[in-house]
Amino acid sequence: MKRRDFLTGTSASLVSGITVRGANSLVHPSENTVTSATGRSSAPHELDFVSALDAAEAIRQKKVSSVELTRRVFERIDTHNGRLNAFAYQLRDDALAQAQKADEAQLRGDSLGVFHGVPIHVKESFGVAGHPCTWGYTALRDSKAPRNSVVVERLLASGAVLIGATNVPVALWDWQSYNSIYGTTNNPWDLKRSPGGSSGGSAAALAAGLGYLSVGSDIGGSIRVPSLFCGVYGLKPTLDLISMQGHLPGGDYDPPGFSTLLAVAGPMARSAGDILAAVKVLGGPEGWDAKAWKWQLPPSRRRSLKDFRVGYVLDDPIAPPTPEVKTALERTLGNLERAGVRLKPGWPSGMVPQELLKTYLFNLQAFAYSVAPPEEQEAQRKTLEPGSPEALAALSSFADWQKQNFRRLQYRAQWQAYFDEVDIFLLPVAFTAAFPHDHSDPTSRRVIATPGGPRRYYDMLHWISFATLTGCPALVAPIGRTDAGLPMGIQIMGPFGEDATPITFADLMARELGGFAAPPGYEG
Repeated sequence: MKRRDFLTGTSASLVSGITVRGANSLVHPSENTVTSATGRSSAPHELDFVSALDAAEAIRQKKVSSVELTRRVFERIDTHNGRLNAFAYQLRDDALAQAQKADEAQLRGDSLGVFHGVPIHVKESFGVAGHPCTWGYTALRDSKAPRNSVVVERLLASGAVLIGATNVPVALWDWQSYNSIYGTTNNPWDLKRSPGGSSGGSAAALAAGLGYLSVGSDIGGSIRVPSLFCGVYGLKPTLDLISMQGHLPGGDYDPPGFSTLLAVAGPMARSAGDILAAVKVLGGPEGWDAKAWKWQLPPSRRRSLKDFRVGYVLDDPIAPPTPEVKTALERTLGNLERAGVRLKPGWPSGMVPQELLKTYLFNLQAFAYSVAPPEEQEAQRKTLEPGSPEALAALSSFADWQKQNFRRLQYRAQWQAYFDEVDIFLLPVAFTAAFPHDHSDPTSRRVIATPGGPRRYYDMLHWISFATLTGCPALVAPIGRTDAGLPMGIQIMGPFGEDATPITFADLMARELGGFAAPPGYEG
């Protein structure tokens, strides 16, 4: 069965002017180490919610061992995962063996990499050799990935300790995370609500302090929506920045050089600094490409908040935010303005959001149909309404598809021209905060109840379409909570190939306005 992530790259070593190492320390380009805010040994429980880079630094400074930290994470999983159900599977023996090797290397004075000894996880859709990669398909319940995905290989090469894989919806096709193999993942802020999807297990685990870093995939908000719903950071990177080799049902590999033109793999974390460090680890050419070229991303365009030129749109008829979402976004914009940020309202000149959305949906539907198994394609053909947008996309000729692909590239060029005027663009992630679980079928008929009235389920696609269609990077950063106490975030879109710019803005914004906050009830 070959089907890809419908709700969800290869290239880059990232250079940035600044890199955050958690809430208490900052690394400048000339610095190689971080000075701890405490200056003393750390008990493992004191590190439950620190950044991945702070955890790595604590290990490097021998304030805690990798084995101690890994055991602590598994203790927290035993305590909290019963109500969250964030994990598809755990690798306890393997993880503790990796942690032991990390500690032995530390004793020898050897460094395994930037995430030396840090417990992390990945979305279940990334192949881990010898372990399930089901994508929620019951037919793949007993599948075993033949080898590690590129993402997993690069994380392990950075010294990270892989503790397991996180839950997903069937076919990665939902903004919820449930399936008949692993069950339902709940939101740590409200167990009756979705953690998002399709990388919902990763977001829930990070928010609850069950691991320090994860990697998800995104084509329709699968990194960005869970990051919003659970209050963490998540990057949809520039298209093909990070290899997706080994991201197929069963852990199969694509043909070398294949690009989906839409889907990406990207990091999720509790700090912008971790996102930047993970991009450096995960990015870069793979396979044949690595023999021919290297790619170094430019540094952030700006290094202080007040120097950023910021475009924004907080509301649009394509998917008007609910009153509580709009209030949170406007509050953040006001705080940024008071901090000296230069703001420019409105879409890029000539941009018609509804037309871009149509192009995105055509490309999304054509891609989804093209990679579906033959038997599923046949079933879809029987249900497609002649002349409908779905039918036109699924059954398009190559010539028709190529016309839409040209439009995709034209939209990228339009946004790139706009990024000559601004450095980043702020917009909602979705029209709503986390919504209650709803497993009704078909998904197309679901309705989301909001304070502003009922909304169509697939309206969730609208705000994420701009970065996905153009291939531009988009980072979700937490900006506090709604009046109902649910996490709220903002989407920071940046120029194609310049992922450091939105990441740096998110870091600076966090230091000015605040960043990640742990949900109540997960302290122990």
